[in-house]
This record gives sequence, C-alpha cells and structure tokens, in this order.
Amino acid sequence: MSRPLTDQEKRKQISIRGIVGVENVAELKKGFNRHLHFTLVKDRNVATPRDYYFALAHTVRDHLVGRWIRTQQYYYEKDPKRVYYLSLEFYMGRTLQNTMINLGLQNACDEAIYQLGLDIEELEDIEEDAGLGNGGLGRLAACFLDSMATLGLAAYGYGIRYEYGIFNQKIRDGWQVEEADDWLRHGNPWEKARPEYMLPVHFYGRVEHTKSGLKWVDTQVVLALPYDTPVPGYMNNTVNTMRLWSARAPNDFNLRDFNVGDYIQAVLDRNLAENISRVLYPNDNFFEGKELRLKQEYFVVAATLQDVIRRFKASKFGSTESVRTMFESFPDQVAIQLNDTHPALAIPELMRVFVDIEKLPWTKAWDITKRTFAYTNHTVLPEALERWPVDLVEKLLPRHLQIIYEINQRHLDKVTALFPNDIDRLRRMSLIEEGGVKRINMAHLCIIGSHAVNGVAKIHSDIVKTRVFKDFAELEPEKFQNKTNGITPRRWLLLCNPGLAELIAEKIGEDYVKDLSQLIKLHKFVNDDIFIREVSKVKQENKVKFAQYLEKEYKVKINPSSMFDVHVKRIHEYKRQLMNCLHIITMYNRIKRDPMKPFVPRTVIIGGKAAPGYHMAKMIIRLITAVGHVVNNDPVVGNKLKVIFLENYRVSLAEKVIPATDLSEQISTAGTEASGTGNMKFMLNGALTIGTMDGANVEMAEEAGEENLFIFGMRIQDVEELDKKGYNAQEYYDKLPELKQAIDQIKSGFFSPKQPDLFNEVTNMLFHHDRFKVFADYEAYVKCQDKVSQLYMNAKEWTKMVIRNIAASGKFSSDRTIKEYARDIWNVEPSDLKIPPPNEPRDMADDKNPNCTTQQVKL
Repeated sequence: MSRPLTDQEKRKQISIRGIVGVENVAELKKGFNRHLHFTLVKDRNVATPRDYYFALAHTVRDHLVGRWIRTQQYYYEKDPKRVYYLSLEFYMGRTLQNTMINLGLQNACDEAIYQLGLDIEELEDIEEDAGLGNGGLGRLAACFLDSMATLGLAAYGYGIRYEYGIFNQKIRDGWQVEEADDWLRHGNPWEKARPEYMLPVHFYGRVEHTKSGLKWVDTQVVLALPYDTPVPGYMNNTVNTMRLWSARAPNDFNLRDFNVGDYIQAVLDRNLAENISRVLYPNDNFFEGKELRLKQEYFVVAATLQDVIRRFKASKFGSTESVRTMFESFPDQVAIQLNDTHPALAIPELMRVFVDIEKLPWTKAWDITKRTFAYTNHTVLPEALERWPVDLVEKLLPRHLQIIYEINQRHLDKVTALFPNDIDRLRRMSLIEEGGVKRINMAHLCIIGSHAVNGVAKIHSDIVKTRVFKDFAELEPEKFQNKTNGITPRRWLLLCNPGLAELIAEKIGEDYVKDLSQLIKLHKFVNDDIFIREVSKVKQENKVKFAQYLEKEYKVKINPSSMFDVHVKRIHEYKRQLMNCLHIITMYNRIKRDPMKPFVPRTVIIGGKAAPGYHMAKMIIRLITAVGHVVNNDPVVGNKLKVIFLENYRVSLAEKVIPATDLSEQISTAGTEASGTGNMKFMLNGALTIGTMDGANVEMAEEAGEENLFIFGMRIQDVEELDKKGYNAQEYYDKLPELKQAIDQIKSGFFSPKQPDLFNEVTNMLFHHDRFKVFADYEAYVKCQDKVSQLYMNAKEWTKMVIRNIAASGKFSSDRTIKEYARDIWNVEPSDLKIPPPNEPRDMADDKNPNCTTQQVKL
C-alpha cells in the first residue's frame, strides 16, 4: 500500500488552486528574496519565521497592486453605480491564503516556498486574524465583500480600523479571561494608509441661526485617516477596496483655545480624540449606550459620507448643472446599505449635508436620502435594539437631534393623516420613546429613512414584518424584503477544506466555485460507493489533522474515530449552550449507570466568546469547563466521551474545526436566531445538523429535505402557545428523571465540589427566568441525539446523508445573496466581465481616452 500523501503533496495535486508555471515559481521566489532583503532588511541567516511570512505576504500583495489600480481606474472611467456597505464590523480573519486562492497563485506559492525550504502552512499560521468583528454580523460583511468583488460590483466596504479587535480569550481555572488583541503590533502588510484623503469629523458644539440658515458651530474636530485594504474577486482581476477610518487629533488639538501654555498636557490629551478608533465593543446582540460607542457610530458615518459625496461629485467633473439638479442623480449613482442600525446616523447626516451645506429643500433632500439608503435588520432580541438617550445625542450631535425631530414630526403627521385619533399607534411608531429617559429608536429611524428593509432569513423577515415592525409594514408593505444570508465558498470550502473541494471538482468540474448551485449535480453520486468512501476519507483526514492540532496546542488527546459533535458560536443564553451541557451530563450519567452498555463515542467541542460584561454567559463557560473536568477524568468513561472547551474561537480556528465536524449544533429557541451562518459552513463541509426550526435552519431543511437534518423541538407557534400558557420549568424537572438528575448534580456541587453553590445562579435562572425555555426542548433534544448516534453507527448511511446535504447547500452562497441585493435593492447588475490583468494592454475602448492620466484617478 502506498504511503499517505503529505499535506504539501495533497495541495500540489489540487487543480483549483491554480497552475504551477516554471516562470511563475521563479518570479515568486525572486519577489520573496527581494522583499526579505529590501523590505525586511534581513538575510536567511537572521530571518525569523515571521520575516518569512511578511516576505511572502508582500510578494503576494505585489500581484494585487496592478489589478487594484486598474480596477479603480476602470470604475473612474466607466462610472458605474457604486455600492457602499456600511458596517461597524468586518470580521476578516487572515488574508494571505484567501488572496492566493482568489488570484490563482496558491499552487505556485506552495511550490516556490517549498523550493525555498520552508513550510507554507507554518507561515500562514503566523498571520494575525483581523478580528474587527464579534460574530455573525461582522463575518457576513466580510463574506459580502468577497462576493461583491467576485460578481464585479463597484462596491466599497466602509468601517473603523480598530487598533484592538475582539479580545483574545484565555481559559484560566475554567473561567474566561480577556486579553487585548494587539493585532497591529507587527504591522499589517495588507493595508495602505491614505493620509491625502484625511477628513474632518465634528462633535459637540451648538446650533446657530444665521441669515443663510442653521449652522452647527463651535465644534470639536477629529480627523479621519483612511486605510485601504484590497478585496480581490475570485479569478476575475477585480480588486475592490475596504476603507477603514482611524481617528487622529488635529495638530492644534487643545492648543488653540484658552490653553495657557500647558503644551505637554495638550499633546497628551490627543489620545482623547484618538480613542474613537481604539477598540471594538465586544458585545454581540446587546446594546450598550456608551458615549464612546455613539462617537464611533457617527465617526464612521460622517467620514464615509464625505468620501461618497466627493467621489460622486468627481464623477460629474465639468458639469455645469446647478447643485440642486446635480443631486437628482445621486440615488442612481449611489446605494448605501446599513448593516444593522449601527450606522443609522448616516440618515440624519446625509440630510444635514443636503439641507445645511448643499442648500437643498427638505422634501427634495428627504426623497434623495430615502432612495439612497437600505437597512438590514439582524436581530429581534429587544436588548439588542439600539435606543440612544436624547440627552446624549443632544450633547454630542445637537444639529442631528433637530433633524431627527423634524423627520419624526413629518413621519407622525403622515401616520395621523392615515390613522386619525390612533394615539397608541403614534406612540408605537414614533422615533422618540417617551417614559423615563427619552430615547431615539434607531431601527425606526432606519425604516423611515430607507427604501428597503430586509431580514436575513425567511422566518426572520416574516417575524420582522408581522411582529417587530408590524405597524411600519402595514404602512409600506412593499418596503419589506427577505435576503437569506450566505457564506463565501472561497474561504469556507476551497481555503479551509481543499480535500473536499478537489473531490467535488473531480466529479462536477470547477465552475461550482463561482456558481454553488451546481452542487446539486452531486445528487447523482449519492449511491456511488467509491464517492461515498472518498467523502468519508476526506472527513476522516480532516478529523485526524484537527486532533493533532488540539494535541499540539492544548495537550489534549482525542479519539479521531469518535463523533465530533461541535457547538461553536458566541456564548449567549438564546443559543442554548446550556442545553448542550445538559445533554453531556445525561450521556455521562448513562455511561456511569451501565458502563458495559454499548455507547457511540463522542467528542463534544464547545467554543465561543462571552461578552466581558455578560455574567451569565461567563457562568455558562465555567459550567462547561467544570463538567468537562469531571467527564474527562473519570476512568469509567474512558474515551467514550470527551468534552473540550475550544479556547479563543475566531475565524482562523473556525477554518480548522468546521471541516473536521460530524455534527453541527444549531439549537437556539425557535424565533431567536435571525439566520445563523455557521450552520451553512458546516453543511457545506460535510457535517450533519441537529437543530431547531429557527433562522436559516428552516431553509436548509427545505433544500435538503427535513429527513436529512436532525430537526427537533418547539416551532415558533409552540413557543408562542407556551408563552400564552406560561412557561413553568418545574413541570419538566418533575416529569423527566434524567433532567432532574442532571440539574440536581449541578445544584449539589457534583461538578464543583470545592464550591458547591458555584452554579446556583445558573440553576436559579433555568427554573425562574429562562426566557429561552431550555427545559421545554430538553426531552426532544436528547431523543434526537439518540437518533444521531444510531445513524452514526452506520457509516455508509451517515455519509450518504452528508452527500445529500452538500448537494443541497448551493443556495447558501453569499454570491446568491449579493445577486439578490443587487437586483432587488441596489438596482445594479452583476458583471462577469474580466478586467484585463496588469500585464496585458488595456483594450481600445479605454485607450480612446488619452486625457485620463493616473493623476486624475480618485481612489
């Protein structure tokens, strides 16, 4: 029997990673050595692995630059409608490997680095994640950028360049401890600072009435310095831009006024201005009304809109039209997508620019504004909805508060005309919430100020329309849409699971990478014994590789032939990691009750970060680690059951664990998870799903057939009925002996003998204020898990179900999602035109414009 292929050899075989040309390899080696010498100022005697990573990154970046400049030049000349994706989070992860794949350089780089006597995977692992996001919302933005570039849209991602991204999570004595994520410490080879496009952003001050209208005066100025990161499309020579703003104090900061000579203090105080882009707020699905966060939200919006307007005006160069008619075409040239309510201040800010600066009449300005903006809602949890105190907005942004009041007044006048004497409707629909502290409801502002509002999965969009924003949907039903989320198959298949990607390409060709719906062709092979064996083999190799990683990084030994049961996502009560924990305890008790009874071995892997201020989420982590400690050290259990808490779950770790997973846990209470995207990544990578009918799970079951997922538990209607009736946790505890045993063990200190009452808050919550009804779904969940174990014993039937899932996952490409946004909301057409690469002359159409020098091209 031939020896198994090394990773290096396997990667060489893979055709979809690009062709290896001798010249190509020689050129890459030359570039690598040149950067090691001239950029890093090292030779091979003193270079560290990090130096080698940077040399490779710069070499790959060299191949982006020509395409990047040419793409922006092309947009400048053709002047297509621009799409601006505004988000406070872009959870990008690592860039090197994704860039090599999208440029078709992966194999050539592998070969070049191999010839230089280095291990490319080791170099890839040195790169820091760009952790500029918390979870789903930020990662969605990153997938969308990849798809927009791949579909040839003239799109820009705009956000904040946080100096510190999502914290690094350490587990110490079973507790989560946060460490700062100093991701820029060694420099970032992928960004380019653009000080020439620095822009002022104003805060505080007051509003003055002048002859020419209202003026916002006596403000404090912070400068926004843009950093550009290239976003390459897949094999189409398009390179778009993600522009992230960094806060800088102006040079006269604190030195202009009354400051009698405390020069040193004035310079030290520059930090106060620059703190705006210092750190990402680490909350997922939770609103924290802090002044610094409001400053961040306005900062990104104000800088971005100036940029958008500058670019719009530049495209109309030499136009003799008056300003008023000039802005008529604004919505035909500009689409702005608001990723949740975080950038909602863009609506009053654009109104301020139009009315106060460009002197448009209000109605004209409002019409243009509405036609420009569209809003994506990401959650229905009430604690996540942004409601800013009026007093805070008045202090920080006095003119914007006036504009918001005016928007609200006109809105309520419209509602009154349609529903006279319906005072309660006016109260429900107002932008301003009275009672206690007056607050501005940012979701209401987004709905009124946008021409389209969408949820992120069918069931979620339905809840948005019929419950959360029912009054608004009655007013303008045509405004509300669905756009089911998706994931980029480049990162989430080609990059993280090359073995599976290649296996699929052998069967159906390579086109599926840009058209994931083609995966449906795999249905033909569901009974093909050889294909079944190959799919199973790829999964097994991925499991072995992940097991080796866990052993190397965390010194834990796991059994690669056990079922890998994986639950990775942010820790939150609604995601019900606690229910998983109760199932672990139940399995443990079954093994202890009858150690000789056959048991399907499992490795349960739970990972995710808890917001630092979310006490209950931190207690849930502590419980999982405590249960793991007992289970993993019980000799009776042996290697039948292992529990791993996966430390510091992040994009680069997801890329390792997802391809190795057998069972994906998607068990939120029905009606709480807007969509989920992890569920899609697991499906595409050959895991089976145990889940509730929530979020995109519903559509996954629709695509694959409900019989090919392990669906359990209450549906939305059941949850409602239970709410009407009143949820009584005690009932379930009294009725279900295995649940009672598990809870009694937690309560009695079985898992925390040194602190028997450690988990009292957790059990107390489960009995008395569990909004997410863990006990109500426990029995159905455990029974469903038994079905999972049954099927896992039949490897062939399990793998056939896996193939049916992969074949049905095509809908969940972010390419499909973005095509829907483009056609239904932004009114732009995706293009498969391939811009010629930098080494080919530009076509004649471009050459006809000899006056367009590079000088004129505005990035």
